[in-house]
Amino acid sequence: MEFSYHLDERPPLGDLLLFGLQWLAIALPSIVIIGRVVAGLHTAGPATEILYLQKLSLVTGLTMAVQILIGHRLPLVAGPAAVLLIGVVASRSYPVGVIYGSILCGGLLLFLLAASGLFRTVVKLFTPRIVAAVLLLIAFTLLPTIRNLLTAPGNGATSLAGLGFAAALILVLFAVQRQLTGIWKATLIVWGVVAGTLAWLFFYPAPLPLADLPAASFPLRHWAIGEFAIDPGVLLAFLFCYLALAVNDLGSIQAMAGLLKPSDMPGRISRGVSVTGLGNVLAGALGVLGPVDFSLSPGVIAASGCASRYVLLPAAAVLMLLAFTPRALAVLGAVPPVVVGAILLFILCSQVGAGLTALLAGEEPFRFEHGLILGLPLLLGTLVAFLPPAVTASFPAVLRPVLGNGFVVGTLTALLLEHGLLRPE
Repeated sequence: MEFSYHLDERPPLGDLLLFGLQWLAIALPSIVIIGRVVAGLHTAGPATEILYLQKLSLVTGLTMAVQILIGHRLPLVAGPAAVLLIGVVASRSYPVGVIYGSILCGGLLLFLLAASGLFRTVVKLFTPRIVAAVLLLIAFTLLPTIRNLLTAPGNGATSLAGLGFAAALILVLFAVQRQLTGIWKATLIVWGVVAGTLAWLFFYPAPLPLADLPAASFPLRHWAIGEFAIDPGVLLAFLFCYLALAVNDLGSIQAMAGLLKPSDMPGRISRGVSVTGLGNVLAGALGVLGPVDFSLSPGVIAASGCASRYVLLPAAAVLMLLAFTPRALAVLGAVPPVVVGAILLFILCSQVGAGLTALLAGEEPFRFEHGLILGLPLLLGTLVAFLPPAVTASFPAVLRPVLGNGFVVGTLTALLLEHGLLRPE
């Protein structure tokens, strides 16, 4: 494939900023959507929610810049990891110091595994069936969170109005996606967020919470989350989330090999996963979700024809700048909950497609036992995700973060079936 700019080429300033704006438009929705969901779980008030988005924007932009310059040095866009959202949702009854202490420890372990070379051994556990199960479990175990977003729309709207609006928005996105090509298709989520927000606010207007927010701030003294604590059960649950995050990061880096054919892929993988681990250490220290490289980047490169890694630097710089402009983030983050839920559901449809593709892309022909390895974990994980809080509260305290986490239960079940009960003789 021919590119207008290759991996290590530096485009002229005009093209650099233009392509950088494209990557910024792709990076921002994940920060706003996932950040809004997590901030709503353990923050109170618009100001603290915007502070969460500030910290998330800083971590994402800084990690992306370090990856481009000294990490994997590939044109990969980064964003908050959806799999860590599952861990936060399942552990929201615990203090934030326990949750983000686990994220910090998970990032540190990921860094040590990648830097020491042991990461390659761990990844061998993730066969195509396990990867498919993990991708599908991420989508299905987030359904309770999406349900809450769609059925509690606020601003005087009923649950029926929220569900109907979300269904209409998703169907429109699917219809438009089929017609679009190139960069327009790659940035469809951006236009979906904008159009959905404007349409919802037309029917249910709400003021922007700008009155108490400064135009610019440097509030690092407010960014610490307090004392960290370690709960063995919560930490174990997050370590399973980090296994999935590591596979996601590895897959995103490897996806570039076939498209760009860069040199020294083993070194790029080691450095890239190491930087992702350190980014998660920083995220845990600041009390936000850790970053991961997104696998949609090859499609964006193919659509734009620009493979230069340097065009992501302007996007990373703007993300870091937004961390100190709360009013700008308040405008960007004024996405109604029903639109957040609808867009998140639309994104997870792609996750399901990726999971099924991973399942069928293996070298072995698909067998009935493969369906069992996928089916039982998916059903058990979804069942646990929808358990009432009163039921999970009755679990032993030490095991509650594991047994009450649908993603962890599903992943454990898949590993047990793949490498134990249903392992081929």
